[in-house]
Amino acid sequence: MHIVVERSLDLDMVLSAGRSIPVPARLSYRSADPLAVHITFHVRSDRPVTWTFARDLLVEGVFRAVGEGDVRVFPGMEAGRAVVGVALSSPEGRALLRAPAGPLAQWLERTLRAVPAGAERGWLALDEGLAELLASGA
Repeated sequence: MHIVVERSLDLDMVLSAGRSIPVPARLSYRSADPLAVHITFHVRSDRPVTWTFARDLLVEGVFRAVGEGDVRVFPGMEAGRAVVGVALSSPEGRALLRAPAGPLAQWLERTLRAVPAGAERGWLALDEGLAELLASGA
């Protein structure tokens, strides 16, 4: 049985110092892909944009600055409330988003109850994947 842990959350996309816009997002975690988290942003486009990265990166980023390259996560304060910053970079552009730390941490705790840190390997369907690969003759 696979477990899915999801939550809708409004993030703030930082446009400039003191200026941001709300961005509806969907946080998703699946035990079938136990090392990753998926964040789907509903921006003004025909289709939503999904970023996938390591759950550990998001968990650590609640407490300290982590990451390099395409995804960086770090804790902070904004208007007296705890936030978690997520900096995303791709060839198409860059975005800085802020998530309220409390709701994000609650969602992360739910994912860790579903698949505890360090137990992810047991949820990977490596045997099934290998059997499927061998059966296809690849």
